[in-house]
Amino acid sequence: MPEASQTADVPTTPAPGPRLSSGIPSSEAVDAPGASRGPSREVASPEAPEEHATPYGRPGKPLAKNPFLLGLTAGLGLLTSLALALALVTSYSVIVLVVVAMFLALGLNPAVEALQRRRLARRGAISIVFGGVILFFVLFGMAIVPPVTQETASFVGAVPGYIQELLANPTLKELDSDYQILTRIGDYITSGGLAQTVAGGLVGAGAVVFNAFFSGVTLLVLTLYFLGSLPSIKDYLFKLVPSSRRQRTRALGDEIISGIGGYVAGNLLISVIAGVVSWVFLTVLGVEYALALALVVAVTDLIPLVGATIGAVLVSGVALLQSGTLGIACAVFFLVYQQVENYLVYPRVMKRSVDVAPAVTVIAALFGGALLGIVGALLAIPVAAAIALIIREVVIPRQARL
Repeated sequence: MPEASQTADVPTTPAPGPRLSSGIPSSEAVDAPGASRGPSREVASPEAPEEHATPYGRPGKPLAKNPFLLGLTAGLGLLTSLALALALVTSYSVIVLVVVAMFLALGLNPAVEALQRRRLARRGAISIVFGGVILFFVLFGMAIVPPVTQETASFVGAVPGYIQELLANPTLKELDSDYQILTRIGDYITSGGLAQTVAGGLVGAGAVVFNAFFSGVTLLVLTLYFLGSLPSIKDYLFKLVPSSRRQRTRALGDEIISGIGGYVAGNLLISVIAGVVSWVFLTVLGVEYALALALVVAVTDLIPLVGATIGAVLVSGVALLQSGTLGIACAVFFLVYQQVENYLVYPRVMKRSVDVAPAVTVIAALFGGALLGIVGALLAIPVAAAIALIIREVVIPRQARL
């Protein structure tokens, strides 16, 4: 028995066996003769998890550093940019219609909100305002189309008389004897060249009229949709702003929208005043087509800087064809009225709408006209006012804190 106890007290050590490079004994060393038979544990090598995670081998270098891939990515980016540019150029007319429709919706929104404050539902207010817009276009067409049709018919009926007078002219007879002008004109007419030219002109004119009508209807429909969904559009756009800046952005956005709406409403009011005053003056003087000419003045007065001058020249020219005295009287009247409008009417109407320096107004109108024509000139002033507001409320305070 003592011998058994002495044997039990002797610690058993595993026999030396082959070891891995990491110093951990292998399974063969554990199973060697004379070793203790305790619970065996397999110790995996450090490379085993990585090989299990990537059974197909280690990944190579990032492909972003491959020159071929860089060139391919740059080429695809260039092609994408070119495709986007071509898409913008192709859809230029659609973009202009959308921008103008949103601009008109912002301009009509103050009238809708004014009706809403009288406890009228928004749909009812939109129906009243939009009905007024459609009524204006109907009255404009009824006032413009009959005079233009009548004058065109009169001109067509007078063409034979003009031709007879030309044929009886001695100078034309002499030129015809020298250069056979009338003979060449007759050959051109009988050859069918005139018919083809006239037909092509009629087709082109018809296409222009159809496109104008389609664009007008599309503009009215888009304006109606934007006017109806303007609150939801505003809320959706403001949700795209981070929540920490949403309140300030909403305040600035509401101020910009209010300024644009006030500018459009004020510009419309100034045009209405110009049209009414012109109609009263032309009616008192007895100028023909006074209502149509007054509507021309009202529409052209919407164009910044040069619109009032264009309307005055057109109306004065029509009056001059009727009588020299009427033409001079119209020219003097519009010259005086433009001064009154520029220094009395415009500042009073626009004092709460836009706050833009006169020099900035002129520069913005010139740039807008160069980029988008009449539409750009109309949009330039409220856009300049919005940029001025952002600079005044955001940029300048931030620069003052630096």
